[in-house]
Amino acid sequence: MLNNPSINMATLRVACSNCNLRELCLPVGLNLKEIEQLEEIVSTRRRVKRGDALYRAGDKFEALYAIRLGFLKSAVMSSDGREQVTSFHMSGDIVGLDGLASMVYSSDLIALEDTEVCILPFARLEELSKEMPTWSAHFQRLLAREIVRQNGVMLLLGSMHAEERLAAFILNLSQRFEQRGYSRSEFVLRMTRAEIGSYLGLKLETVSRVLSRFSHDNLIIVNQKHVQILDFDGLRAIVSGQTFFDNHSAQVKNDMKTHKTARGIDDLVAPSDFPPDCCCVQKLPRSRALCR
Repeated sequence: MLNNPSINMATLRVACSNCNLRELCLPVGLNLKEIEQLEEIVSTRRRVKRGDALYRAGDKFEALYAIRLGFLKSAVMSSDGREQVTSFHMSGDIVGLDGLASMVYSSDLIALEDTEVCILPFARLEELSKEMPTWSAHFQRLLAREIVRQNGVMLLLGSMHAEERLAAFILNLSQRFEQRGYSRSEFVLRMTRAEIGSYLGLKLETVSRVLSRFSHDNLIIVNQKHVQILDFDGLRAIVSGQTFFDNHSAQVKNDMKTHKTARGIDDLVAPSDFPPDCCCVQKLPRSRALCR
């Protein structure tokens, strides 16, 4: 089946109205008629094998894509051929917005596992925006969220140490998995450590060292690509600029309880990834029990 990259909805139909990801990629409050209009646009799905590209930098921009299944990375190539990972995408995300600026895609979008996307032809989306103000407003929010996300990444790269970057990355993934109905405490990393390092501006050796240190300090358990978070408060304390390694003084622990921090995690990650009611923003009590 994966050898056939395009699948017509007439023969393999999963309607937007009963898709369990509709709350992530569709506007809130659509009525049945509006959903049916969207379903007419989403006429084709496409499957992408692990390691293949959904599109490449320089390809003509013709569509946005809603990720139904799978995990992808966006990457750009430097003049000397080095890859720079710019973002990771999972089910429920809409990708392809980078093609809007010049009507060609500016990055490569590579599947990190077998992936399936719904194709949203942009010309038809523009027509729909004129008829459906709800969709037009939703599209504007998508663009705004991307700007905020980029600001968060710049803050992460410009002002955070290696431990802070990796702790924020793990918490971000945890929240995104939880939004999709998965465990926030236990998940599998679809990307390699080298790809994590590229995204966070860290060397491969640094990523491995910090993960080992987190494991040594009982913040997480790492078994190859499987990650289990044991101490959310400890990871939040690191993101907030507190020391949580080896020398756990009573004062540091007290500061964690009273949240006397110079920076909060809500300053470091885009609101689209950490909404106001997110556990990482509210700093909910620590729990070592696994989410099911």
